[in-house]
Amino acid sequence: MSEIKENKQGKLNKSSLLLILGLSLFTVVASILIFQLQAQEKIKASVVDTKVEIDAFPVVVPTIKYGFAIDTFHVTEDTIQSGEFLGTILARNKMRYADIDALVKNAKGVFNVSSLRVNRPYLILNKDTTTAADYFIYEPSVYSYYLFDLKNQQVEKIERPITYQSQSISGVIESSLWSAMTKANASPALFTKMEDALQWSIDFTRIQPGDQFKLMYDEEYIEGEKVGVGLVHAAYYKTENNEFQAIYFDYKEDVSKSGYYDLEGRPLNKGFLMSPIKSSNFRISSSYNLRRFHPILKRVRPHYGTDYAAPYGTPIQAVGGGVVVRAGYTKGNGNFVKIKHDDTYQTQYLHMQKFASGIKVGTHVKQGQVIGYVGSTGLATGPHVCFRFWKNGKQVNHRALQFPPAEPLSEDLLPAFLKLKEQYIEALNALPLKELESEALEEEVENQTDEEVVVEEEEEEKAVTR
Repeated sequence: MSEIKENKQGKLNKSSLLLILGLSLFTVVASILIFQLQAQEKIKASVVDTKVEIDAFPVVVPTIKYGFAIDTFHVTEDTIQSGEFLGTILARNKMRYADIDALVKNAKGVFNVSSLRVNRPYLILNKDTTTAADYFIYEPSVYSYYLFDLKNQQVEKIERPITYQSQSISGVIESSLWSAMTKANASPALFTKMEDALQWSIDFTRIQPGDQFKLMYDEEYIEGEKVGVGLVHAAYYKTENNEFQAIYFDYKEDVSKSGYYDLEGRPLNKGFLMSPIKSSNFRISSSYNLRRFHPILKRVRPHYGTDYAAPYGTPIQAVGGGVVVRAGYTKGNGNFVKIKHDDTYQTQYLHMQKFASGIKVGTHVKQGQVIGYVGSTGLATGPHVCFRFWKNGKQVNHRALQFPPAEPLSEDLLPAFLKLKEQYIEALNALPLKELESEALEEEVENQTDEEVVVEEEEEEKAVTR
């Protein structure tokens, strides 16, 4: 009996021991797990705190200019000064003369180092100001810049990418085309572009109140900023009962066929320009007149030309393509150029200040090419060009001539042009015009007093005799 009791007691002691060991093991394991969880929470909290600290720092965006992060350089910005040369600028920035000489030689064919223009900007980049500069950047225009790698003595021209936005404008002339376009917030450059499109059709010295115009053109943008006026794609001008249109046809396979055409697909540049000077730069001071009183000779003498008064040095352009048959000086004509266009037509340009480079007998010139500059040489009272026009050997009034139309585009190109034309004509027709301003202007002209008309005629007579 006592054995049985002892056995039971032994079993109980073993069970208690196992229970105690089990509880101890559980406690240890639980403690380990709790410790690990606490450690993980601390790690997570640390990561979050670190992220918050990192996010608290501002993100620095580098300043990119001319393709460089210029914040990493010492930067010198300036403009070209009068009498300043590339060599003096680079020598001032610790570049050796031997390296400058190598740079100038390597620049040939890319950039003429003597063509730096006063007041144009430049930039010098240098990693270490104790040594020679690393880069010189010159910007002759907003459209491109030159990158001079001074360490390797290399020069590269970089064209800035241009984007285009289509624009349109319309207006009615009240006093002048210039004021009408200014009122429409048009760029002054658009005036010249419009003249380029219509120069074969419109004499811009004869515009009058009530004339209407419409244009479809491009605006040029670089890096999101408007920098200029691009191509005029379509132009319309109405004066009295006459309407004129010009549509630009771009034929990339043969650039000689690209240009402005009328609505039938006839090239406009096959005729003659309306004047030898851009209209924004001149006024007609004396017209073709067989009974003109000469302001210097003081007697009636036929004036077989048209005088375009303009500032000294204003460019004079050939009104048509041809070959120079005379270029010289006489007491009456001063410096003059005569061009033979074909067997029928010749033109002459008198009183030039000087000839354009390369203009001499035998030189072939293109329509619109500058052949000289306005002066007052010979029998002239002030700066102007006397423009004369020959037809079949006889001097005639070119402003009264009617020239036969040119041949239209070939049959393989005409359909593409006509499709393009329809698109632009539809767009031009959709542009509104301020008809009320035009009607008010007509009433103003009708109500003009006789006294005002006399004053205007006297002013015109003064302009003729000057």
